[in-house]
Amino acid sequence: MEKILIVGCQNTMDNVCIACSRCMVAFNRREGAFSRYKDQDAELIGILNCGGCPGVSVVTRLAQMACWNEKNGEKATKIHIAACILDHCPEKETIIEKIKAKTAIEVIEGAHEYKPEGLFA
Repeated sequence: MEKILIVGCQNTMDNVCIACSRCMVAFNRREGAFSRYKDQDAELIGILNCGGCPGVSVVTRLAQMACWNEKNGEKATKIHIAACILDHCPEKETIIEKIKAKTAIEVIEGAHEYKPEGLFA
């Protein structure tokens, strides 16, 4: 079974994308980058933020998550980088490279494709 962890932008997660519902809905519906799990047994085990600009504590936060979940056997098998990092973060390449360098987990760039076009039009 795939165990999915999503990493997003702390500022966006706290102030804009309240409850990260778009990522969760996309995962549950197997849409966007989660379509790869359409015919697989997969579950979302967490949504983690980068730790703040410029992503200085993303590796520490990943290590904490691993330690906290070690005893219950929950270990991420895939890490998805959320749209809030991919679309808006000037440090996205650094964050992604840190995650790839420090974990042995496949990193997938993408989560949902839900854009609020014309929200206030």
